[in-house]
Amino acid sequence: MLIGERKPRISPIAVLELAYLHEVKRARDPLSTMLAALRNDIDLEVVDVSLDVLVRSALDLTWTRDPFDRLIAAHAVVADAPLVTADQTIRENLPLALWG
Repeated sequence: MLIGERKPRISPIAVLELAYLHEVKRARDPLSTMLAALRNDIDLEVVDVSLDVLVRSALDLTWTRDPFDRLIAAHAVVADAPLVTADQTIRENLPLALWG
């Protein structure tokens, strides 16, 4: 499945956040189950970007204190890619963010 003309992609930082959410019992399924379903259902792929590049970009995103959100938003900025998120704060502050 393609969103627009681009294959759906996920930042490794988002992968780490999914694992964390499962560990703190905010996500029911373990990471391997979630990723397998996303790969199968929407052909999702993990796309890596240099951590140094992400951190340098994240330094400018002072509208959030959440390190996961900051790095995930920075990944969208660096990749010039849309970020699909339910997070209202991200949508209000990041022009690349969308929902629905």
